[in-house]
Amino acid sequence: NFDTISMQKIKTALLSYGMSGKVFHAPFLSFHSGFELTGSWERSKKLIHHDFPHVKSYATIEELLQDDVDLVIVNTPVETHYEYAKKVLLAGKHAIVEKAFTSTVAQAQELSALAKEKGLKLAVFQNRRWDSDFKTVQKIINDEVLGEIVEAEFHFDRYNPLLSPKQHKETINSGSGILKDLGPHIIDQALCLFGLPQSIFADIRITREHSLVDDNIDILLYYATFRIRLKAGFFVREANPAYVIHGKKGSFLKHRADIQEDELKLGKKPNLTTWGTEPIEKAGLLHTEINGEIVKKTIPTLQGNYYGFFDGVYNSIIKDTIKPVTAQDGMYVMQIIEAAIQSSAQKIVVDL
Repeated sequence: NFDTISMQKIKTALLSYGMSGKVFHAPFLSFHSGFELTGSWERSKKLIHHDFPHVKSYATIEELLQDDVDLVIVNTPVETHYEYAKKVLLAGKHAIVEKAFTSTVAQAQELSALAKEKGLKLAVFQNRRWDSDFKTVQKIINDEVLGEIVEAEFHFDRYNPLLSPKQHKETINSGSGILKDLGPHIIDQALCLFGLPQSIFADIRITREHSLVDDNIDILLYYATFRIRLKAGFFVREANPAYVIHGKKGSFLKHRADIQEDELKLGKKPNLTTWGTEPIEKAGLLHTEINGEIVKKTIPTLQGNYYGFFDGVYNSIIKDTIKPVTAQDGMYVMQIIEAAIQSSAQKIVVDL
């Protein structure tokens, strides 16, 4: 009887239970019937039992890795990703690593090779591929309604002049700064849509008072016949559209409006029917020519759902399908980041 055959469970542990563990991971691990949350490593505050009384709060990473765990989510500060992901893989566990995947390309390559050698799955948590606005942009590009792409601009902007209370985000370390915080989202989205560019130019700045780390990026990706510009900053009170795509026939403009993060922060639980549905007034604008006719209309936004990422990881482990975001994808993002740092420092175009 098929009804009684339950899904094979993947026992999953988190390496921290702060904002990301509570908001981005635990709700989907508990909603997806293929995962079983075993617990989290908690250094100082013991918080996971407020939400999940029956899971474990591990005192050390060693204790966690010695437990009966299949998959570990490395959701700690960027500068620790390489060290912890390596420990997880050496312990024979599958891993999901948050963005930025690592601090350098070399680290990304090493982790990728290690996972391959041990026959383990290593995925990068690029949840923004499952944002409602990005999924809609992806469909517009795949449907080729704009004609040949000439240029596009992606923004991840905020208005936040104050420094973050999170110490690791504002001190100089191998993982701090907007380039490795918000940068990986828009870099990954660009690569997901257009592949690797031939070369890049970048301008990386500090704009906030007393900031020690970069907080404004402007990256230009050179492709053979088009250019993609990626921008992120903390002094954008009036938001530009997050996605502006111009083709030879027309344009598509879309504001960042995915509601998932806000809903998750309010403690709402994901579902498969209404989850990630944007307000209708946030729909993107398409202005193009279709079959010789000029069309200017709003386009219904597709539903966003980070469940798609977790389901992809589940299938990759249980059915050996391709991971939703591979270590190779993570390495390409690191290549862009390293080239951007070099480009900005030397004020030159860097070939990839």
